Amino acid sequence: MKNPILFIFLLLFLVNCDNKDKANDLEQREKQLLDKEKSFAVKEAEYNSLIKMRDSIFSLQHSDSIKIVKWPDEITGSWTGKVICTESNCSDYVVGDQRTDTWEFDSDSLQLFSKIINNNNLVRLYSGKFENNEIKLNFKTDSTAKKTVDMNVLLNDISDTKMKGIRTIAVDNCVAKFSVELVRSKK
Repeated sequence: MKNPILFIFLLLFLVNCDNKDKANDLEQREKQLLDKEKSFAVKEAEYNSLIKMRDSIFSLQHSDSIKIVKWPDEITGSWTGKVICTESNCSDYVVGDQRTDTWEFDSDSLQLFSKIINNNNLVRLYSGKFENNEIKLNFKTDSTAKKTVDMNVLLNDISDTKMKGIRTIAVDNCVAKFSVELVRSKK
């Protein structure tokens, strides 16, 4: 009789160990399935985002409201710009510093912009707006830049041959202001 009890005890022990292995396998499969579900959810979200973007592009293409933006004729083209620092608490800019560049006002089918060129090299590309007879230009560094720079130009004294305004540069924790005077370049 001792043998059958020992045999039953051994059998229960083996069955119990086998159940633990099965439980561990089942737990691993559930974890893998959960990981696959998460991955699928991310891909589904990306897919839905792409569908929305595609639909918005198609709706724009078929819309009568598409408007090609461009500068007014009296602004478009090249200008000779003189910029003088008038205020600064930045070590990079000193009051009285001057710079002369070529400013080109141009556009593509989607946006207005102005290129600042010095010695035939592109120095800066500002995005632009023209509202209420004022020109607003902006340049901002992206998040990967070592310094956070935000440049804003407001030209609010505009004629066919001359434009005047101010440029404000915010670099990290300092601000510099400049007077800006643009004169129409001779063609």
